[in-house]
Amino acid sequence: MRTGLLGTGPWAEMAHAPALHAHAELEFVGVWGRRTEAAKQLADRFGTRAYDDVDALFADVDAIAVALPPAVQAELAVRAARAGCHLLLDKPLATTVGQGQAVVDAVQEAGVASVVFFTSRFLPETEAWITEQAEVGGWFTAHAQWLGALFGGDSDSPFANSPWRREKGALWDVGPHALSVLLPVLGDARRVVAAAPGPGDTVHLVLDHAGGASSTLTLSLSAPSAASCAAAELRGAAGVSVLPQSAGGAVTALGHAADALLAAARTGRPHACDAAFGQRVTEILVEAQALLDGATG
Repeated sequence: MRTGLLGTGPWAEMAHAPALHAHAELEFVGVWGRRTEAAKQLADRFGTRAYDDVDALFADVDAIAVALPPAVQAELAVRAARAGCHLLLDKPLATTVGQGQAVVDAVQEAGVASVVFFTSRFLPETEAWITEQAEVGGWFTAHAQWLGALFGGDSDSPFANSPWRREKGALWDVGPHALSVLLPVLGDARRVVAAAPGPGDTVHLVLDHAGGASSTLTLSLSAPSAASCAAAELRGAAGVSVLPQSAGGAVTALGHAADALLAAARTGRPHACDAAFGQRVTEILVEAQALLDGATG
């Protein structure tokens, strides 16, 4: 599958480009970015071509991987789908319901495959756990904590100055990861029951799930490094189950996401983490954001 990359920032450089370059069933055709010189540098590093015209890249490939801020991603994903490109997208799909729905509509109308990258869903250990717990069922409650140290004052992460993360915070950056684990196990969120701010960009959510369980989420990018974690615990008739830690990193997970996109494109069967699922996550986050805005307004 001839594949292009949109984006030249740290995430594109550290994860997407290495994953595309290393994948045996992908031909890494080229890179487009809003910064022309950065696109050239990234393309040179991975032995591919820098494109000045994004539509020219769409015309030369079968699929597009996106490593851009969500609002920019949504706009370009619509254009790529209409050009006939399969889509390997990042989370969150979008930051408004309208933007996300436009992507879903474009994917459906063009008949292209889509996969939204949620790290835990594409690492074998965590994905196997999610599948197993969904089959067990009978869960009463769950608690998820995604605590990052991006804004904790002792971070040297290249993402610490990301403008969209600074604006949208943990709800939109790590919230999708937590939801991608809880929703397939507990069922869709019928509603966001409560949302409250904490220190820094920390937020606390309570969700009511279609399966009858409730869950609480604590999300932050402002935690001290020593407190950072990505954890989930389920409690129910089967006892207690804890999300396992995985040794795999983002490049490995993105390789599996590319596998999923290839399979969806070949079979025509949507992946569980397709654009429609990404849109559902966006809808839940928008609902939570509205409650937070009301609490702090």
